[in-house]
Amino acid sequence: MNLVLVPVGLFIGLVVCLEIGYRLGARRRQAVPNAHEGFGAIEAGVFGLFGLLLSLTFFGAASRLDARRQLIVQEANAIASAYMRVDLLPSAEQPEVRRLFREYLDERVRISEMPNEAAALQEMHKAAKVQQAIWSRATSATSQGVPGAILLVPALNQMFEIASAKAIAVQTHLPKLVFEFLIAVALLSALIAGFGLARGERNWVSALPYALVVALTMYVMIDMEYPRAGLIRIGAADLALSTLRDSIQ
Repeated sequence: MNLVLVPVGLFIGLVVCLEIGYRLGARRRQAVPNAHEGFGAIEAGVFGLFGLLLSLTFFGAASRLDARRQLIVQEANAIASAYMRVDLLPSAEQPEVRRLFREYLDERVRISEMPNEAAALQEMHKAAKVQQAIWSRATSATSQGVPGAILLVPALNQMFEIASAKAIAVQTHLPKLVFEFLIAVALLSALIAGFGLARGERNWVSALPYALVVALTMYVMIDMEYPRAGLIRIGAADLALSTLRDSIQ
């Protein structure tokens, strides 16, 4: 996903709406001298609604970004806990299970670092096969009555549950309808702002910064929704997985 195209297109749309609004306002002022009388209440209402929508969506994107970070750390802790319990398996089983854990961690690190969500979801199928192999080894040891092997099963359950939660988190974003509505309100606010500017001479010193700030705010919000696809990264959280992988060589 090209995150730059959306804010650039929005900036152009805002500038166009500002100009259209200004021209409509200028024509209206020529026809009706007091055309802007009482217009301040409309401006306040629209800009208040736009500010509320923008703040809520921005907060939601930040919350989802933080949730993804926490899931990565939780997954690293769950894998580490399960890996330590491999010692409870029979000695003959341990080398293969440890190899499967390393392979599984390689897949999870690769998935976490992928900027393309579709590719990451595709890669999850490979990780699921390794999950099944680890689970089969653990349940086989449990069914044979190996002392202590039963303690590995709940640790694996937690590890796999967090992986499933991460898969859902990867696909959880701002609903498309809400995003489109936010864009529409942004353009409407620019149209109204341009109409209000027609009270006097055209003033691009005020208009352009408004369009730029709105477009940049939208970019940061989208970037938080799709970390790794833009400038925002989850590097500190990813380090937990990669460090764990290096520690079980």
